[in-house]
Amino acid sequence: MEDLYTELAEILEVDEVKREDELEDFENWDSLTILEVASMADEKYGGTIESKEVKGLITVGDLEDLIKSKM
Repeated sequence: MEDLYTELAEILEVDEVKREDELEDFENWDSLTILEVASMADEKYGGTIESKEVKGLITVGDLEDLIKSKM
């Protein structure tokens, strides 16, 4: 899932993300970004994720776990 971290970094407009990073700490983490992340997960990993599922997540690792559970 290295690609996930690269994709997230691009979406969040940062150099890198780590599993333990808290999503709320990213300046660009907002409702539009959440929709973009959900869309990316669907396109790249084939898992349908609702934006409301993403809203409740705390860390990048939580997001990774959610995506893996939907694959």
